[in-house]
Amino acid sequence: MHDQEALNLTEAIAYWREQPLPRALMALQEVAWFNPAVRPLAEALGDVGLGRAELDDAAARLARFAPYLAKAFPDTAASQGIIESPLRPLGALQPVLAAYYGMALPGQLWMKMDSHLPVSGSIKARGGIYEVLQHAESLALEAGLITLEADYGCLASDAARAFFGHYRIAVGSTGNLGLSIGIISACLGFQVTVHMSADARQWKKDKLRAHGVCVVEHEADYSSAVAEGRRQAAADPACHFIDDENSQHLFLGYAVAALRLQAQFAAQQIRVDAEHPLFVYLPCGVGGGPGGVAFGLKLVFGDAVHCIFAEPTHSPCMLLGVHTGLHEAVAVSDFGIDNLTAADGLAVGRPSGFVGRAMQRLIDGYYTVSDERLFALLALTAQHEQICLEPSALAGLPGITWVLAAQQRDYRARMALDAQQLERATHLVWATGGSMVPEAQMRDYLAQGQAALAA
Repeated sequence: MHDQEALNLTEAIAYWREQPLPRALMALQEVAWFNPAVRPLAEALGDVGLGRAELDDAAARLARFAPYLAKAFPDTAASQGIIESPLRPLGALQPVLAAYYGMALPGQLWMKMDSHLPVSGSIKARGGIYEVLQHAESLALEAGLITLEADYGCLASDAARAFFGHYRIAVGSTGNLGLSIGIISACLGFQVTVHMSADARQWKKDKLRAHGVCVVEHEADYSSAVAEGRRQAAADPACHFIDDENSQHLFLGYAVAALRLQAQFAAQQIRVDAEHPLFVYLPCGVGGGPGGVAFGLKLVFGDAVHCIFAEPTHSPCMLLGVHTGLHEAVAVSDFGIDNLTAADGLAVGRPSGFVGRAMQRLIDGYYTVSDERLFALLALTAQHEQICLEPSALAGLPGITWVLAAQQRDYRARMALDAQQLERATHLVWATGGSMVPEAQMRDYLAQGQAALAA
């Protein structure tokens, strides 16, 4: 960075540190910001640089790999190799949530349970696995191992594994992305290295190592792990670095979720249109997962869907990046925020500039949630719905309360949402991980949740 650029950035940060919203974030308050720059899809789609053709191409690639996945991962055999998660109504939890927050919650509350995706048990099974498959397909096509018309089940052979064994894959991760990429890469036969930040859960590191993955631990945070992984991979022409901060392949892998959700809504007779709006609440770390899902949802449902990102109070990097317009130029540390949270999957200090810019006119709003709140909601969800999640996966649950809060009248008016539409609305909490959490760890989470409820 040039001296003048550094000076300008320093001045910009100094300015923003004195503004109301950043000051509230610096005080670790739970806050919401509904984006005044949001625009209709037709007006803002050009920001992304991708469209329906790229989404359909990604969906077709996953369909080609379905025979391989069905062979390699028996838990996908029943779905013929399609990695997908259940859609669940939260009929028991919705009135409990209304009582907990002391407010009416009209509409219907549902959960998209990416927490229970096959292979790696988190939303990262979408983008992470997709990018590895995209890279594997490219290599195999170039080498003549397959054609686009072939049965990709042949890639489960020893010969294919030996071929992929000449290549390497690297990624930086707080945990779940590394888990997804490590498992699928090792299964294909790649040599894989996952650079993990110090706050990643030990059980995730242990699981990766059990799959033969090289795990490199970094004392610094997620951004440092990514930077080191990128640096090492750059020196190795046989190594493909999966860049969670900038990858369009990851982004598109996540986006395919919208096509699957469309089919699930049809099966449940859930309408999504101007008179039946859809609100989707997405936990956000660096931004690739929620950004990709939101992009797909916008392509499928248009302006009838409203996407809101949720971040921990200790790691509000995307909110800061978009609100200030500085994107990846700023980190939470520039605002004195420590990036230390029990929501380890969301413990990211610097946002994806690609996602921030691509989606800055398509995301309705952002809010923050405290660790104490996450644990309380974790306990309530387990008690009333028998769904056990990791803390970060609960970040989407308060979203409905922010959309319906009295102080968001201006937002609702701007979106032309009246009381009748809100009565007919569908609210979808995107649960991002938790089904693979060890029992002892989950018991600890539940105990912390009960303590938070009692406090």
